[in-house]
Amino acid sequence: MAIFRRRPQGDSEPAAVEEEVQATDELATDAAEEQDEAASSPVVTGRGPWDVDDEAATKISRLDLGALRLPGVPGMELRMEVDKATNAVSAAAVTVDGSTLQLQAYAAPRSEGIWDEIRAEIQQSVVAQGGAADDLPGPFGRELLARLPARTPEGRTGHRPARFLGVDGPRWFLRGVITGRAAVEPAAAQVLERVFGEVVVVRGTEARPPRDLLTLTLPGRPEAASAAAAGEQADEKPAADLEFDPLTRGPEITETR
Repeated sequence: MAIFRRRPQGDSEPAAVEEEVQATDELATDAAEEQDEAASSPVVTGRGPWDVDDEAATKISRLDLGALRLPGVPGMELRMEVDKATNAVSAAAVTVDGSTLQLQAYAAPRSEGIWDEIRAEIQQSVVAQGGAADDLPGPFGRELLARLPARTPEGRTGHRPARFLGVDGPRWFLRGVITGRAAVEPAAAQVLERVFGEVVVVRGTEARPPRDLLTLTLPGRPEAASAAAAGEQADEKPAADLEFDPLTRGPEITETR
């Protein structure tokens, strides 16, 4: 049975955050060097993310979240993030072994993808905040390995790693943000990469402007009920726009599998 719980506000595990901040500069540098060495390697093909009309989208069972359908993996914790201003479910976040993959799907033009443009905007935003972002090849094409400014509870300054993944589909764009050790350690990233590669996007047929966030719902609930439940569960802090601040957590509803 799925268990929904509300994460206490301010439950951020400060000791773990401090350790991650202290180690991330060396880890991120090593990861960037490894990915640079792999620049001539071919991009992995034959995997998703999938469109709902792809035959592969029906081969395994997935959790229905409206615009996204997610595979389940052992030990996975699913958190649905809520925008306080609109009471809408704004993102789904999968956590495995302390690392997290945040997922959002957007409408895109029929004729061209938007990941190249969005990737450049994210890179500029990270640099403007005092961080750094390397545009590197990855298993799903080009991605960003970012080092974002962070401060420990003791007031020391460091950086936290984040990988920005993006895939252009038929009239949709899927963005993933990996944080935690999986952002810099290939072995730790394997499970979350597998989840990302098995996501199914349900675009719908209605007209939408490019970059319009596709509607997510709570597991097993229709859209209207999800919005109402999200409003009841939301904390005081609004959900962050992760295009500009990818490590800020919003209100959370969690399902443990």
